[in-house]
Amino acid sequence: MRLAGRVSAAIDVLSDIFERHRPASEALKDWGKAHRFAGSTDRHAIGTLVYDVLRRRNSLSFRMGEGTPRALALAGLRDVWGLSADVIAALAEEQHGPGALTADEQAALARDLAAMPLHARADVPEWLLPSYERAFGARLAEEGAALASRAPVDLRVNTLKATRPQVIEALARFGAVEGPWSPLAVRIPAAGPDARNANVEAEPAHGMGWFEVQDAGSQLAALISGAAPGISVADICAGAGGKTLALAALMQNEGRLLAHDLDRFRLRPIFERLTRAGVTNCEVISAQDKGKLDAAGPFDCVVIDAPCSGSGSWRRKPDAKWRLTRKQLDQRIKDQDSVLEKGYALAKPGGTILYITCSVLPEENTDQVAAFLARHPDVRIVPYREQWRNTIGGDAPDSADGSPDTLLLTPAQHDTDGFFVAVMQKLT
Repeated sequence: MRLAGRVSAAIDVLSDIFERHRPASEALKDWGKAHRFAGSTDRHAIGTLVYDVLRRRNSLSFRMGEGTPRALALAGLRDVWGLSADVIAALAEEQHGPGALTADEQAALARDLAAMPLHARADVPEWLLPSYERAFGARLAEEGAALASRAPVDLRVNTLKATRPQVIEALARFGAVEGPWSPLAVRIPAAGPDARNANVEAEPAHGMGWFEVQDAGSQLAALISGAAPGISVADICAGAGGKTLALAALMQNEGRLLAHDLDRFRLRPIFERLTRAGVTNCEVISAQDKGKLDAAGPFDCVVIDAPCSGSGSWRRKPDAKWRLTRKQLDQRIKDQDSVLEKGYALAKPGGTILYITCSVLPEENTDQVAAFLARHPDVRIVPYREQWRNTIGGDAPDSADGSPDTLLLTPAQHDTDGFFVAVMQKLT
């Protein structure tokens, strides 16, 4: 397919997403099934344009004066892919292209964007601007724009089976390099529209359990837990097990590790992942065995990777950014209250409660920690710099929200996904 045809296909996929309120991944998959003639390079380019548009939906809509799939795709070619207005006009008229540009479209592609409003510059839903301003202040637009950029592929080296140099060598043809902050991180740069994504999970090194796909920020959240050989750890929102695997490696398979999640579908992949990674000290408690979880404590460390808006991972799932509602956020906050109380009950006196979200919103982060500490005077915050020195070593970076106690990681300031980490100690 030529670029003109790929643009038309992206417009069709975007129409499917908007009209049927579908996840982008499902719409792209169905388009590929219905258009078998499209090769993998074509599908990648179409998917890249779709995701680029979804990441920057607000700013692209501002450029064009409307947010139709056609308008967004044309603006994406201009502002994300860097094509000139003349090139876009020419390809639009090619065979299988989206059709000749109107005079209004031509004017929009040449438009001066100096007057772009803040929610468009930040590419965040307008109703979330107060939350972003609380978190980032004057850096709001910069932080939002970074969360609307393409994300690299980050891998965590499984130290039960491999070293970072081994993994980098095994994935050298993908441009693998050391990742930021985490001593276990390996990074593969984000692919552009003309280069296929690296399918790292098809590699022999992955099959041998040498690494797992995990953002560097998520790796830091596990590293800062203080998990070590011989202690007891409960990962009570384990999901598919990414942090569980990281905790097991830190424990060197020595000590007691428990993994639990209320969603049995999210938890299901953990069994194969544990086997591949060579983890032998983990007990999985299913959603149906909540009573067994209650009886399992107390633990030296309780890890709470809480259900959240996912706003820190919007680079990777940009369609979720525009589906989030106030009602959904309020429900996530209630869920966070519940799991924090569960974590408190499971932690032993002197034990650690590690609260993590992949969110940048204060309502899910610092507000939750403050409310939890107010409910439990016998819990103290452990300043993250102190915990960093004791676990990772060296000097910790500044938190993106300026907090001296809790750590907020962002793409703009730390080159990771958005992650929030709070370390607390239950005193009695």
